[in-house]
Amino acid sequence: MTKRFSNRIVLITGAAGGMGKAFAKSFAEEGAALVLTDVDEAGLEQTTAELKSQGFTCSSYVVDLAVAREVKDFTVQICKRYPELDVLINNAGLAYGEVATGLVDISQEKWLIYLSVNTVAPLLLAQGLRTSLAAAKGVVLNISSMASYVPGTAYGVTKAALNAMTFAMAGAFGSDNIRVNAIAPGVMETEAVKMQMSAATHMRIQAQQMLNLNGTPDDIAKLALFLASDDARFITNETILCDAGNRIRGWRP
Repeated sequence: MTKRFSNRIVLITGAAGGMGKAFAKSFAEEGAALVLTDVDEAGLEQTTAELKSQGFTCSSYVVDLAVAREVKDFTVQICKRYPELDVLINNAGLAYGEVATGLVDISQEKWLIYLSVNTVAPLLLAQGLRTSLAAAKGVVLNISSMASYVPGTAYGVTKAALNAMTFAMAGAFGSDNIRVNAIAPGVMETEAVKMQMSAATHMRIQAQQMLNLNGTPDDIAKLALFLASDDARFITNETILCDAGNRIRGWRP
């Protein structure tokens, strides 16, 4: 049976662990050749080694998405190496372990870094890789957050901006038949969530879900596989919540 992403190239940011690692494994199992990036060199090396040991094709690049010049240099390098790029997954995100920090309480320094990684870098990557994406009639998938629908948090504001940017990018890139969508995950069972949120807060938020289930990175990866596949060829300009109904219940940090 032909795999959905055979002979396709998928670039994933924030691939050292958590959802990024789940994306990498899921797309590799569906036949994709992977291009992985992260600022965590050790974690990225481990993920890459694990995938290669299973016979998957992948290359890795250490990139600090908070530094615009590094991002731009990276896109030039990738376009030269891959004239066609099928999928860009803007997964990397930053919350400094303070996902509930209010916008009015955050320092200017942290706010600018939040914006650089969570909002600006996805745009720079899509802009810089547009030629290769257009050649493949590719897909941009932005990983947002349920927090983008929660008033007041600094992290949520950067993700709300990413949702708006998804809308703008879909319109701008549509003429090249590049589809642009976003996924807004709820609370997932990841190390990052454990660092950013107390156990009590985590349990309280889960109790507000419509479904009595624990979300995992694999839940998001399965949705990403669909949105990046030909089965979703007529879907663009969407931000899809995957949060067990939490938003409807009116989650607050």
